[in-house]
Amino acid sequence: MDSTNSKKKKVVVIGGGLVGALNACFLAKRGFQVDVYEAREDIRVAKFARGRSINLALSHRGRQALKAVGLEEQVVSQGIPMRARMIHSLSGKKSAIPYGTKNQYILSISREHLNKDLLTAVEKYPTAKVHFGHKLLNCNPEDGMITILGSNQVPVEVTCDLIVGCDGAYSTVRTQFMKRARFNYSQQYIPHGYMELTIPPKNGEYAMEPNYLHIWPRNTFMMIALPNQNKSFTCTLFMPFEDFEKLTTGSDVLDFFQKYFPDSIPLMGEEALKRDYFLLPAQPMIAVKCSAFHIGSQCVLMGDAAHAIVPFFGQGMNAGFEDCLVFDELMDKFCNDLSACLPEFSRFRIPDDHAISDLSMYNYIEVINRGLLFFGTATALSGTCLFITYVSPAVQLKMLWNWVTSFRSTENLFLKLPWN
Repeated sequence: MDSTNSKKKKVVVIGGGLVGALNACFLAKRGFQVDVYEAREDIRVAKFARGRSINLALSHRGRQALKAVGLEEQVVSQGIPMRARMIHSLSGKKSAIPYGTKNQYILSISREHLNKDLLTAVEKYPTAKVHFGHKLLNCNPEDGMITILGSNQVPVEVTCDLIVGCDGAYSTVRTQFMKRARFNYSQQYIPHGYMELTIPPKNGEYAMEPNYLHIWPRNTFMMIALPNQNKSFTCTLFMPFEDFEKLTTGSDVLDFFQKYFPDSIPLMGEEALKRDYFLLPAQPMIAVKCSAFHIGSQCVLMGDAAHAIVPFFGQGMNAGFEDCLVFDELMDKFCNDLSACLPEFSRFRIPDDHAISDLSMYNYIEVINRGLLFFGTATALSGTCLFITYVSPAVQLKMLWNWVTSFRSTENLFLKLPWN
């Protein structure tokens, strides 16, 4: 690595989420001057209504990415192992389905805490700075220039050698790509939305068994619950928007939960359930594909900005983390030559990112067609990624595809499972 050349490069990262913060760590580690611009306030000091928990099923490459910036052990130590799915039937009966051997598990970890850890890691590099409350107004990749609006509401122009768009599924950076000829873009909203609810601690302890991914499969909708370090559970209700829209009063909500999730009501509390349901509307889920991921040697998209996927395969974060790792490896290979690295990044990542997007959408369709029974299967598969030895991304995706499709021939087995 040409460290002298590294120090001359100025990089702007748009977005301080998981991928943006991890990317900033990689770039700052190279000695680049890195400025991260995040439209939100600092989540480490801001107050939120409730945290968000994610099913952190780290692939081999996802762990490599965290390890490369010294965070793997810290992240894994904060996770809560979930060694099986706990299926809640309509009658209230619970059935555990292990992911594999007793040493195999997936991790539940707070997205908020992970993001905080990554932001703190960025700020430990002397050449990196995170600017909160700074919104991207305009991006001119050809000139290496962005326009930022800070808290003083005065637009400021910033020049740089590289713009990295990590600003999510509704990326402002990507809108500049869409103005260019021969840029391919597609997006798809699915009919389902999601809503987050909470099961609080009971007498200072977990209200349910903590080392499980709890699942309430109910025809075309379902609810899951993941354990948090503070002894609560974050519940996510996946349901068609038309069903969400039918529940307009607290009484409607209670009647609905009494009919489909009766065992969850005493865990959540009736008043808390009625309050939390109406705190925020159901959120949409979108899949985004585009190509290429770069413009010349000046701008590149990563994470959801390049390839947002629906969450039914548990690999969205891993795909974004692998973007960061692959880019870092290419920078090593091409000695920090952006004109060589960016085109190769697009060439290398687009097939894999599009493949995992297709797998996620395919699995969404199966879980709907099979009454959401395949969601547990997909979670099991995403957890398996933690234990497989690294092979090329294309081969790994092919393995995952074969595993998913193989379950189509075992439909009768799934139909006999105890929650049906």
